[in-house]
Amino acid sequence: QAQLRESGGDSVRPGGSLRLSCTLSEYTYSTYCMGWFRQPPGREREGVATVDSDGRLNYRDSVKGRFTIDNAGDTLYLQMDDVRPEDTGIYFCAATPLWSPDDCHKLRPNFKYWGQGTQVTVSA
Repeated sequence: QAQLRESGGDSVRPGGSLRLSCTLSEYTYSTYCMGWFRQPPGREREGVATVDSDGRLNYRDSVKGRFTIDNAGDTLYLQMDDVRPEDTGIYFCAATPLWSPDDCHKLRPNFKYWGQGTQVTVSA
């Protein structure tokens, strides 16, 4: 059973930066689709960014140009720049085998493995 653990959540002022990390272990598939999702207060979980084992990326429109997803080894990162109050929420990382690139990058929360989440709060 794959394990994911997020870290890096914090309180930050609008316009500031934050870098989230997610370590993946016990993952046995040869391909992957990994992503960051978030759940704003009182709202449904939503996709933020995805990356797959072939190097394809996708971002939610509202974070394009501000957030960057990347991975190195067994760690997934989300660099968050120019954050806004609407970026507030619990951020989850997730992983699933790369069955379909199209499905991977639809930003739907239908991934197989999930972390416990890390809180990001953006306020003045």
